[in-house]
Amino acid sequence: MKYLAMIYGNQEKWDAFPAEAWPEAITKVEAFNAKYRESGELLGAYGLADAAAAQLVRRADGAPVVTDGPYLETKEYLASFYLLDCESLERAQQIAADFPFADAEPVELWPILHESPSNPSNAADA
Repeated sequence: MKYLAMIYGNQEKWDAFPAEAWPEAITKVEAFNAKYRESGELLGAYGLADAAAAQLVRRADGAPVVTDGPYLETKEYLASFYLLDCESLERAQQIAADFPFADAEPVELWPILHESPSNPSNAADA
């Protein structure tokens, strides 16, 4: 079963984090990523740009209409996400709890209920 693990943050948190602590924090996160990539349970890990770089895209009269900013006006925003493939919910919970900063910040875990085939032309063959 696949799961989406989400890490939230905000600019106030990032500004308060000491600059000299970033290299160690990144090392811890990369060690976590390597550990679960090697086990085959981490399919992808993605860090997002600051919320100020987010855009909303709609369609009007067949053309894209783009506006700046995240959809929700909120202090917290999605900072990064991880795609997990685990044998059970309990295993996904263990991995989320092992995230380097899960003792201070929660990890939001969502089961993925549907996945579009990566190669639709071969989907009928499966």
